[in-house]
Amino acid sequence: MAILETIRVKFGILITVLIGVALLSFIIDPSTLQSVSSSMSSKYDVGEIDGKSISYNDFQAKVEEITTISEMNGNPVQGDEALVMVRQQAWQEFVNEYLFIPAAKKAGFNVGEEEMYQMLSGKMISNVLMQMFQGNLDNELLMQIEADVQADETGRMKIFWENLLEAVKTDQFYAKYQSLFAKSSFNNDLAVAEQVKDNNTTFDVEFVAVPFGFAQDSTIVVSDKEIKKYYEDHKDMYKQIASRDIEYVVIDIVPSADDVAATNNAIAAVYPEFQTTENMKSFLLSKSDRQYDNKWYKEGELTSVSKDVNDYVFGQNTTEASGIFQNGNSFYAVKVLETAMVPEQVQVKYVQAGIENAEAALAEAEAQWVPQMDGFEALMTVKPGEQVTVNGILFQVLDTKDPVQKKKVAILEKTAQPSDATRSACYAKANSVATKAGGKLEGFRKAVEEDGLYAHPFNRMPESASKLGSVNHTKEVTRWAFDAKEGEVSNIISIDNQYYVIAALKGIHKEGYSPVEEVAARIKPVLYQEKAAAKKTAEVAAQIEGLTDLAAIAEALGTTVSSKEDVTFASFTSAGLDNKFIGAASVAEEGVVNGPLQGNTAVYVYTVSNRTEGAFFTEDDAKNREQQMSYRNLQMLLPVMMDAADVKDNTARFY
Repeated sequence: MAILETIRVKFGILITVLIGVALLSFIIDPSTLQSVSSSMSSKYDVGEIDGKSISYNDFQAKVEEITTISEMNGNPVQGDEALVMVRQQAWQEFVNEYLFIPAAKKAGFNVGEEEMYQMLSGKMISNVLMQMFQGNLDNELLMQIEADVQADETGRMKIFWENLLEAVKTDQFYAKYQSLFAKSSFNNDLAVAEQVKDNNTTFDVEFVAVPFGFAQDSTIVVSDKEIKKYYEDHKDMYKQIASRDIEYVVIDIVPSADDVAATNNAIAAVYPEFQTTENMKSFLLSKSDRQYDNKWYKEGELTSVSKDVNDYVFGQNTTEASGIFQNGNSFYAVKVLETAMVPEQVQVKYVQAGIENAEAALAEAEAQWVPQMDGFEALMTVKPGEQVTVNGILFQVLDTKDPVQKKKVAILEKTAQPSDATRSACYAKANSVATKAGGKLEGFRKAVEEDGLYAHPFNRMPESASKLGSVNHTKEVTRWAFDAKEGEVSNIISIDNQYYVIAALKGIHKEGYSPVEEVAARIKPVLYQEKAAAKKTAEVAAQIEGLTDLAAIAEALGTTVSSKEDVTFASFTSAGLDNKFIGAASVAEEGVVNGPLQGNTAVYVYTVSNRTEGAFFTEDDAKNREQQMSYRNLQMLLPVMMDAADVKDNTARFY
């Protein structure tokens, strides 16, 4: 299993990242996947891709496979963020299998055996393997990998290698489709020349502007019929994912004053032994909430524990235990065990301990500088030239740099926890709300008011929500809300044994299009503004009828003439002018009074007084802009495919 050991030591978590999500990072990110997801295709399916259902069992099997590969490389999947990444990777692999690769094949692409061999042999090595093996994959290494796969009776190496090959093939499909898509966006020489000319032309403009203003005009009426027509004409603007509107109360389960006092007494009881013990590691293991960590600390780093602890350790040279410090609900005492000048970084070579010809492998290993890391503190005190084995890895220290005074410390810590009596009191508080609510929204609101609590609103909560304000792991609340009927109130929901939550469902938004009634309040101001702008434009036209001089026009409108020099078609953001006005002025005839023009914020009457051809915008600028547009189009490639295939990502319901 030599190659597996080499991969594990040299590449670590890189492999896990390469196989899956990062493979497609140039095209799509997890938030884009979420934006095109929708509600359940089936009660027991995690989603649907181009008409193919993805069962929970199949999806979970993929998750476990990815987790196994990660663990093979010494990177166990731990924590919520890591689990989310694995599930996103699993979903992406189903998208590749059921949607993207079939679409690529339909477009005429394929990746054959000879092509795969070329990408593995080094003649046209895959980008995936280039990153993993740093371009050093050759036939000899391929034979070694094949031997390792055959020798691995567990089958885990086979799983790893087959997934790696699939990642190489998928990456090649994306590269081909990307190339086709990029090259289909072609800007000919005439178009480039026109862009250069347009962006090198500046003009001076004099104008009179009459702002629309903010005063409401009671003569302008927007009818329900007009709102409905606008809604129908712009319906795609009002697509929505399934969501819920809730109100919720959070009861924090926190230590009482009696709990804090009891913790103070508890640390005081063991403090004398902390002062005198000769086996600090064993003492902290049994008597402290914080264990001995063997780490070298420099000044300032202990502030994350307590400023008092840091100030004591670095404020005096003593090996005596400090007094007891309090920080919120936590109590601390600290004792300095060792003081030394310790380097900030060490230069090392390393290989897997116990491998064949370890010394030779160590001699050929690449040297690198590493900082102090958890679990590898021993490296920082090894003298140059010496070797040490840490966590199954053989290190040889070559050099050190940036020595600074550091200290090893023992920290006695006890943090107050809610007692049974405190928990009972918190539950009684939550139960009061739930009981008074009687399962109804009106009762919930009345109970909240009577008990002097606050109901937090969460409008348009998506099915993926797993957090309420600062409270994490609230997936149970989300599941309840998506199963409940409008107006219902939940039972008491316990979160991480730290919070009690009672929620009320006040609104349901189904997947699809927002009803016109829900968006009418957003549409009405748009239509009002359009009518007000048209009315103001007509009024200006009537006031200046027959006038051909800007000064006279300004006088008739009760304003003044403004001017702007060196304006370009693309300068509306920097010039501070209305883009509609700039667009019209950029093609207006010189010396002619134009208008009135209805802009975005005002009515304009204007004349272009001068045009100048410059040379500040080049062909390279035009080509760079085209590349940016092409990249933007590539980013939209997979989301558009997913939207057309009516992809439904319902993983949020299950996790």
